[in-house]
Amino acid sequence: MRFLYSQWDDEFYAHLKQLTDLLSIFNFLLVRMNGDVEETLRLMEKLQREGMIDSNYDLGEFKKQLEQSRIVRETKAGLKLTSKGEQNIRQDAFELMFKKMKSSGKGQHLLPYEGGSSEESLPEKRSYKFGDNYQSVDFNSSLLNSIVRSNNFDFNISENDLEVFESEKSTSCATVLMIDISHSMILYGEDRITPAKKVALAFTELILTKYPKDDLSIVLFGDNAQEVQIKDLPYIAVGPYYTNTQAGLRLARQILMTRKHVNKQIFMITDGKPSMIIRSNGQVYRNPAGLDPLIVNRTLDEAVVCRKKRITITTFMVTDDTYLQTFVKKLTELNRGRAYFSSVDNLGSYVIWDFVTNRRKRPKG
Repeated sequence: MRFLYSQWDDEFYAHLKQLTDLLSIFNFLLVRMNGDVEETLRLMEKLQREGMIDSNYDLGEFKKQLEQSRIVRETKAGLKLTSKGEQNIRQDAFELMFKKMKSSGKGQHLLPYEGGSSEESLPEKRSYKFGDNYQSVDFNSSLLNSIVRSNNFDFNISENDLEVFESEKSTSCATVLMIDISHSMILYGEDRITPAKKVALAFTELILTKYPKDDLSIVLFGDNAQEVQIKDLPYIAVGPYYTNTQAGLRLARQILMTRKHVNKQIFMITDGKPSMIIRSNGQVYRNPAGLDPLIVNRTLDEAVVCRKKRITITTFMVTDDTYLQTFVKKLTELNRGRAYFSSVDNLGSYVIWDFVTNRRKRPKG
């Protein structure tokens, strides 16, 4: 199911105007068109006719460049993204998100050095030992020790003068990102699925490039739950589904129990309370009205099981729905997890910030 722009035209066009090159525009639109290259190119032509894309751009030549750069390839069904094209979308989403976070002051000192750092400096210090990383040396304290020892300012620093910051090893983490694909994610003209997809793309790129020892899995949940591969992210679409949060949490837990990482966690992006479960006998039970006790209790059972398995659930609510808040408050309490309410614009900041700042904290049983 594809979201059609109606009420959000102004915001859509305002975002479009900020993009200065065709590839960025292509990636921006492609996520909204669920990875459909042909539809995206047709939309670009339409937007150019409407004056939203510079008329000096040659879209025919741009299409050729996409093929020559191996971002797209010709198939019997038309142009399709290549693996390079899928990676390009992730990188673009990652760069845009951190550019936005940096401009708001939320992205400063948030990421490790390129390639991933395995240690984090602590404020505590100790004497230098053979084999310590020179980057951990506190040169101010070491220099002061030299002056005190020699009683002069010759700056003859010896090994005994050196002090280093204590460091904390960063434990690898297994994460399942759960994305709600129920119908409410595009209900009433509000597009929540596109921001969720963009966050998933950026989050994936973060882990692949900065935390290569981590493990990330993606679970979609609507009437049921399914695991999808990273390469499938651009093609995620909502459907006429209820919200089976129980199935999503159960599948996420089952995936994490196969991982050997010490830290295991679930990040859940949702805009609605649970409205469906599948009973142990396979019978489907639905109730979209209010908080159904049977549906809620069976879903909360999964949160308790996750806690017992030392799996933390962090919920990101992209609406301020009262029923959803009531449910998430109880789920978070039982799981001893965390919960955030976020607008779709700030969703990425919350997800990245929570991941980076809490990944070293082991969950309590």
